[in-house]
Amino acid sequence: MSHGFFTIISRAEFEARLAGFSRLPCETAPLAEADGRVLADDLVADHDWPLTDRSAMDGYAVSATDLFGASETNPGYLECVAALPIDRLPDITVTPGTCARISTGGVLPPGADAVVMVEHTQEMGGGTVEIRKTVAPGENVMQRGEDAKTGATFLPAGTVLRPQEIGLAAAMGHLFLPLVRKPRVAVLSTGDELVEVADIPLPGKVRDVNTHTVAALVARAGGLPVLYGIVRDDLPSLTEALADALRQNDLVLLSGGSSIGVRDLTVTALEGVGDSEIMAHGVALSPGKPTILGRAHGKPVLGLPGQVTSALVVMHVLVLPLIRHLQGDPGAFARSRRPLRRAELARNVASKPGREDYVRVRLEPRDGKLPLAHPVLGKSGLLRTMVRADGLATIPADSEGLYQGAEIDVWLV
Repeated sequence: MSHGFFTIISRAEFEARLAGFSRLPCETAPLAEADGRVLADDLVADHDWPLTDRSAMDGYAVSATDLFGASETNPGYLECVAALPIDRLPDITVTPGTCARISTGGVLPPGADAVVMVEHTQEMGGGTVEIRKTVAPGENVMQRGEDAKTGATFLPAGTVLRPQEIGLAAAMGHLFLPLVRKPRVAVLSTGDELVEVADIPLPGKVRDVNTHTVAALVARAGGLPVLYGIVRDDLPSLTEALADALRQNDLVLLSGGSSIGVRDLTVTALEGVGDSEIMAHGVALSPGKPTILGRAHGKPVLGLPGQVTSALVVMHVLVLPLIRHLQGDPGAFARSRRPLRRAELARNVASKPGREDYVRVRLEPRDGKLPLAHPVLGKSGLLRTMVRADGLATIPADSEGLYQGAEIDVWLV
């Protein structure tokens, strides 16, 4: 039975269907495994941080009122009454006309409400310090509770954790964090023409490239790739491999099962695993039009194009955002999350209206100007176009192309 293509849907509609899949459950993981992952629950402070007012600079703890009007030409003079140790609470009070030497991180003594940086001071001998700068209350001071207040959320659920958020969690005493689980992603390559990478291909055969490029991109997005190798173009083999992959993984990627001739096998195998549906059977994307989206047992299944460049573009545009979405990233599909670089197009590029075109481009740096974006044209079965490219330029579906000299955003890949 030939399924053909359903009505081609837009990239935006395809994304909307991907976004309908629920995020994965959470797990507890150590700080060392948190970078780039998504916080599953709010983190609420059980104490203030900092615990007390602390100096943000090396210098002198002062009362700001003592230095009103101080400047290079009209310095103020204070008596230094102590050099405060960084690891103990101060045992002195800053009274009018006095100050205390303090290091970065040191606790402010009573009576002090600001810190003058040491660069704006000079010791005059006999304990007198010349100060050549006015300061405001709170200047150069990390105030109690400024990072986190007792009982308040200091990192909300849905936060994509960077080293700085991990540092704040560590400062608040968290060795382990509630994180959305990383998705296990099954990677299958289909095709009777495929041989293993270590084999020498005969005419008509090609090495299995997509397994490794797709798996590398899955890992880059935070997923855990599980390689199932080559699956032959027959229904029993494909159905068995698909059922096995669905049992053990959260997402299944079938590479090569979307082209004419084997597309029907992919769809039939998906229909044969039970509790399944075809959600999309083609997307208005170039390259990548024959991409299939299915759901089986509540899990997404994607049939990627077999041509390597097409598969890579679909991975960047649709699949990597899905992997981040499954991990709970609230901005997974946002265009603003793409690493973009502004460039000037080096030549005209034509496109067919009705599809979103992703053109591979090479960037040529220029002194004092935007880099030139040179289209890297070639067939979708050749890796050369992606190897030579620095990024992708998007031509909207309602456009017939882009003109030479146009300023464009290049999506670095």
